[in-house]
Amino acid sequence: MGLEWFISIIHARPDAILVWDDQEVRERLSWYYSVMRDLKPAKFLIAKRIPVDENPYNDELSIDDLWRIHDKASVEFKRILQEVRSGGVGLEDLVKPSFSLLDVKVALAYRLYSPCRLCERKCSALRAQGKPGVCFVDRECIVHTYFHHMGEEAPLVPSGTIFYGGCNFKCAFCQNYDISQVSPRSGERVTPERLARIQDSLRKRGARNINHVGGEPTPHLPFILESLKHLETNTPQLWNSNMYMSLESMKLLADVIDIWLPDFKYGSNECAWRLSRVRNYWEVVTRNHKLAYENGDMIIRHLVLPNHVECCTRKVLEWIAGNTPRVLVNIMEQYRPEHLVSKYPEKYPDISRRPSRDEMKRAYEIADNLGIVYKPVS
Repeated sequence: MGLEWFISIIHARPDAILVWDDQEVRERLSWYYSVMRDLKPAKFLIAKRIPVDENPYNDELSIDDLWRIHDKASVEFKRILQEVRSGGVGLEDLVKPSFSLLDVKVALAYRLYSPCRLCERKCSALRAQGKPGVCFVDRECIVHTYFHHMGEEAPLVPSGTIFYGGCNFKCAFCQNYDISQVSPRSGERVTPERLARIQDSLRKRGARNINHVGGEPTPHLPFILESLKHLETNTPQLWNSNMYMSLESMKLLADVIDIWLPDFKYGSNECAWRLSRVRNYWEVVTRNHKLAYENGDMIIRHLVLPNHVECCTRKVLEWIAGNTPRVLVNIMEQYRPEHLVSKYPEKYPDISRRPSRDEMKRAYEIADNLGIVYKPVS
């Protein structure tokens, strides 16, 4: 990442450089910044060096045994992480054990994916037998594309973005419907080793982070975690998700994700069911946002939907201000009628147009009144 790389960023996205002059951004994304600049090791590299006493791949261990081992090692991880943050410990001070906390996470993720309980749908699909879940993902990791994304939030650009196939939501307005719902299995089948090589290449060619997205990355959690076993390049891990993970998946992610990029779509369970076909949205997503807030830096995305400023935008922003006050928020105006909404506008009259200028103005006014920091990333 030399002078040519820097000049290319200045030309394409000057705000990606200038954003770091903003003190609020530097403070709120301090851990991510330190890993991005190679001043600190990514969390997954630390997790690989937290020893466990038993072989987590031993089939004789019950899932309860694995969680006991995991939770004990996770406590030690958090202690070491604090020492790394303070500068008292460096990665060179940590020895790679025979089996690590990351190994336990991999073993647990494969236990959870068949019958599948990785997300709150808990559809119990027997994915190990090749039977796909509601998300359309079975026992293979499907990657549709990967590249340096220049259109993400300024602190993230260029983002080493990996688009996975399939999704556990059925959003009527999905802009990536081709890879999430229509042809989710048409991408490249990749092994965890191949996925690690993709991440390594993206980082070494200038990516500030590895951005796991889709579709939705949650169904691919076992493969993503296993890929980290084969990755030694220091790079921030970014989770770009609808945040409908199960509590178990959140525990697996907490010790490896450096920065969270969640979509907080709805302020109403009714809207979530009608537009994305998911139950208990508010309860699940607020729980997971709180857990993510406690375990890494965060930029929350909220896509403003037409006719949903009061039922969704206001409620989402009020919750953020009251529960995750130190996050950055991207208040997004990019909504456009896509997928089912464009085909059947009469079924979705409330969202069959773009948000108006007045609706966006109201959204920004709500954020300003709540003291939410959104301008550097919106």
